[in-house]
Amino acid sequence: MISRLLPLILLLTSLQLLGQANTEVYLFDLDLENGSPVLTNPKNISNNHGYDNQPSFWDDNTLLFASTRSDQTDIIKFNIEAGSTSSWITNTPTGSEYSPLKIPGKDAVSSIRLDLDGLQLLYNYNVSSGKSKAILPNQKVGYHVWFNADILVTSVLVNNRMDLVVNNVKDGSRQTIARSVGRSFHKIPNTQLVSYISKAGENWEILSLDPKTGQTKKIAEVLHQSEDLCWLDQTTILTGIGKSLFKLNTSENKGWEEVIQFDLDEINNISRIAVNPGRNRLAFVAEVSPLQIINRQVETFNNRDLFGFVSCYTEDVVVERFPDQPMYTGREKMTDNYDRFYQNTKDAKVEVVNRIRLGNTVIDEEISMVDGRKGHQVAIYEVENGFIASMRFIFPERETVDSESIVQTQLDAYNARNIDAFMATYSDDVQLYNFPNKLSQGNRSKMKEAYQNFFKANPNLHCEIKNRIVIGNKVIDEELVTLKDSQIRAVAVYEVEDGKISRVTFIR
Repeated sequence: MISRLLPLILLLTSLQLLGQANTEVYLFDLDLENGSPVLTNPKNISNNHGYDNQPSFWDDNTLLFASTRSDQTDIIKFNIEAGSTSSWITNTPTGSEYSPLKIPGKDAVSSIRLDLDGLQLLYNYNVSSGKSKAILPNQKVGYHVWFNADILVTSVLVNNRMDLVVNNVKDGSRQTIARSVGRSFHKIPNTQLVSYISKAGENWEILSLDPKTGQTKKIAEVLHQSEDLCWLDQTTILTGIGKSLFKLNTSENKGWEEVIQFDLDEINNISRIAVNPGRNRLAFVAEVSPLQIINRQVETFNNRDLFGFVSCYTEDVVVERFPDQPMYTGREKMTDNYDRFYQNTKDAKVEVVNRIRLGNTVIDEEISMVDGRKGHQVAIYEVENGFIASMRFIFPERETVDSESIVQTQLDAYNARNIDAFMATYSDDVQLYNFPNKLSQGNRSKMKEAYQNFFKANPNLHCEIKNRIVIGNKVIDEELVTLKDSQIRAVAVYEVEDGKISRVTFIR
């Protein structure tokens, strides 16, 4: 018993380090055309399951970033010109390093080190020797930027906020400038200023700071509380939101404008952005594709790779029978359950035979084979920060022969805007929910009134089924709805009882 529990304990210990977002670092060639960025030659330079983040340029041809390996996060140095080779700067089994920056005038990197005992300090790492020493031994630094070789601008953790502090590392003096600041610090090109983000007010603001005088000045408001940015030149700021990059020219009054939208499925929720000194390369961080993480958990399950499988899930993952019948909560419980499952089975495989994707929600129809027994289920996955946050199973508990035909009749009546034929497919006590279990309509007469008005307001109304999954008494439709002047994508889960639709759950 002890020999079997020991690997499980070690596994759980390792999983505690996987709470950060599952992200990748992307590198692009950068050109500026009429002040707007043009990105080409995209490359995933981290390509690693787990946390890869906080890029900064050592020089025009070398990039630093934090990357997870062997249950810890270390600093990697990526050489762009030399065949895209890389080398590790740090290797700290007792802790992890984050937010690397080149120290001006030195062959060294400054980085935040978070030790396993909770100690968090800013360290100097000599690139040649690998030796390290604390730079500010009495400050719990969150983020930082070097103004010059002597002056260091930091955010220091104080209670539940971060305060902006200007430090002179030569004489040891320090001055607190502002409270409640963000994580994004940057030198503004061709100036003697540093930009930072103030979170003190209801609307976050980008401010400039003169580290020598302590004087601050508002530059602009933050776009949708997206606090990660970089400066393309003295007046041009770039930030990321979702799958898009936005630009602000501080010398004009145009406000923020979208300049690039990425169609790549791999790029989601763009964050940390960095540009090299020569302004011809740009790096940013993006969360992995929801499809990528779902595919990984299927692959690792089939390979009986327990660590790889559970590492695809958040620490507080919710597992339920659809819509909200609890099975268990938490990665630790999941690890214990699947460890027992593997111990008690010789062969277990899952094949995805149909898939619906809507944003960060992935719905898989699966055929399972467990020791020769065939199963059929649907799994609804919600992905957050590059990990699976919830998994809800639908099993064919009540087989019916008319579920699909009833739902199709409902669809035909919907497209014909025939309110009586449409409502005839629903039970008297039908209930409509927003996923997973929030009641939006539980009164049939009010439902009829709402749809009747909806039909009248949209004479060109049409719903196209892009994909359909039928399991037991449930029909899951991926729908593209055309309205008077727009289109909406959604998923509807229809449940049929006694020849009528008794419940609909909408996923939007």
